[in-house]
Amino acid sequence: MATCQFMWMWRNKAIFEDDFQRPSNPILAIQNFSGEIKIANSHMLHHNANPKETIYINWKKPDGWIKLNSDGACRGGGDTSGCGGLFHNSDERWIKGYIKKIKACDALHAEMWGMYIDLDLECKEHICHLIVESDSKILIDMIMDNKFNGTLPTLVWRVRNMLALD
Repeated sequence: MATCQFMWMWRNKAIFEDDFQRPSNPILAIQNFSGEIKIANSHMLHHNANPKETIYINWKKPDGWIKLNSDGACRGGGDTSGCGGLFHNSDERWIKGYIKKIKACDALHAEMWGMYIDLDLECKEHICHLIVESDSKILIDMIMDNKFNGTLPTLVWRVRNMLALD
């Protein structure tokens, strides 16, 4: 991988930088770089005071329940945003779903809009026994945790009210 990276970098520098000189020994330059990566990785493995926690996420069959998977996303720093939801039953059969382009916003607000629209649809369709899932831990914490530090956005309050948590 380092070889490809260096070849591409040197090619671009040769094209775009008038004063660029390729290394006299490119193999040695790549080997040195690879050695530095190995040393850095070794230090990180042995000196990492805060190891990351791996959380495995998978679909669990919602026996007798309807499951809602809610999502939101943005692209280009929030220039284009959208959300969607998918309702399926315990037989893994699709019931209802949607995607929607929304106003320009960041990823968290797109997730909020998705959750709000999903729950509004759930109310209109009179869906009972609903399990709601989202990949946004921040949004779930905002909805479920009354001890959240900071001012909650209006959409979160609306979602909380729809879930009758307040």
